[in-house]
Amino acid sequence: MKRKHIFTIGLLLIGLVSCKKGFLNLSPPDRDSTASFFKTESDFQQALSGAYDILRNSHGNASSSAWDMGEMRSDNTHFDLNEQNRGVGALQLEDVSKFTDDAVNGNTQSKWIANFSAISKVNSIIDRLPAANFENNLKTPILAEAKFLRALWYLDLVQYYGGVPLQLHEVTKESEASLPRSSVESIYAQIEADAVEAAETLSPVSGFPQSGRATAGAAKTLLAHAYLVQKKYAQAEKQLKEVTQMGYGLNMPYATAFSPANKNSKESIFEIQYLSTVGLGQESRFIYNWLPVAAGVNVMTGSLPNSPNSNGGYNVPSINLIHAYESNDQRLDASIAIVEGVLSGNTFTAESVKSIVGYTLPPGKTGRRVIKKFLHPHAVTGNTDENFPVYRYSDVLLMLAEALNEQNKSGEALPFLNQVRNRAGLLDATSTDQTTLRTVIAHERRIEFAFENKRWLDLVRTNQAVPVMNAYGVELKILLPNTNPNAFNVTPNRLIFPIPRIEMERNVALSGNQNPGY
Repeated sequence: MKRKHIFTIGLLLIGLVSCKKGFLNLSPPDRDSTASFFKTESDFQQALSGAYDILRNSHGNASSSAWDMGEMRSDNTHFDLNEQNRGVGALQLEDVSKFTDDAVNGNTQSKWIANFSAISKVNSIIDRLPAANFENNLKTPILAEAKFLRALWYLDLVQYYGGVPLQLHEVTKESEASLPRSSVESIYAQIEADAVEAAETLSPVSGFPQSGRATAGAAKTLLAHAYLVQKKYAQAEKQLKEVTQMGYGLNMPYATAFSPANKNSKESIFEIQYLSTVGLGQESRFIYNWLPVAAGVNVMTGSLPNSPNSNGGYNVPSINLIHAYESNDQRLDASIAIVEGVLSGNTFTAESVKSIVGYTLPPGKTGRRVIKKFLHPHAVTGNTDENFPVYRYSDVLLMLAEALNEQNKSGEALPFLNQVRNRAGLLDATSTDQTTLRTVIAHERRIEFAFENKRWLDLVRTNQAVPVMNAYGVELKILLPNTNPNAFNVTPNRLIFPIPRIEMERNVALSGNQNPGY
């Protein structure tokens, strides 16, 4: 079979950089061949920036796969059925949310492609760096950043797909791209090795705002996350305690952690960088998918032109999530709002954005729930300056509380948990019963990281995905009677996604080794 596109792992050497000037926005080489390109420190910095750029697709919501697979797959959000948009893309987004997706779903394929194309880029950097003709002390941080990024992408892949091909070197010919699946254990071993090297080599954060590049704190947090998923609680505890001594802190109040004015702040461990400068092509616009389908966006965004929002209605905050907030939890008002307006036929016209706290729908009006934490006024429609968090300091605190509790150190866990609760205006948790505290920490993670693409993976790693999502499906079918009756049949094989069929066809080494149930 002729293979025209080896997106899977390699042969992605042309167009190594897709960004413009400055960090994450350097001008790409004019199709320099790899032979003439990887020479100077500047070349490697450009290639590294190009790798960071792909985070916008794999983690940062430039691609819908990040939020569709990470958040809308969970009980935190769902979609509003848009009868005016029944194209393949819309249906595939909905299928992931309803657990009716399959191996030809474009969203699950997009994540696979983004991650492996990024791994291909950093492998080229790692392999070519030793022969480059510049000082070793300048090479060292480049290598560490590349390994941090590779670990981040493999941690994403192994959680969503299970065992995947473990490609650790630059691919220069097609035969090198056809690797079989490696075991989950070997993937995690490589993640740990890369993250340890990055943590030991990278500098700690030196001030705020940060540059947006990986630091020792980011590498330690990534390493601790990998340990936590594997239930290596003592190792996770060690790394996380070290991060708590590195100068990070919580922004006050909660909503300010997401303000574009506070990018790369003391709460940020690592976040995806966006720029709203017109013409650079580095803007974020994920909020538009999450706004309701509406005749115009200006009331919601403050932007011009006041264009219709025809591809919205996704990642809608669920009633289940809203009911999970404790009384007086300040995160509710910071995270969710109501877009109020009027509905005429199938056309919704937004008139105002209201606080959800104590909201009552007036007669003759229609209300749409919307994610508020990433909704900030901006000038140009479709062009926002919102960064997207991967790790925040509150994640360090809650992972540490979890790691301690799972080692029967519940009393030690409480101060870290309560820092997060107190910031939200809540009283201290006091129970030291391990089972009770486990439930409290899981609840706290759900609320603290709502809409940050953590909920689904949290449910999976804590063995709660099957019971929680089956119960949520029953509830959703009552609230939304048009929900497919075959939806939300959540079985254990649905805890990971299928390897995209097209990748199975391109890579003969994967043939016959699909995930069960697909």
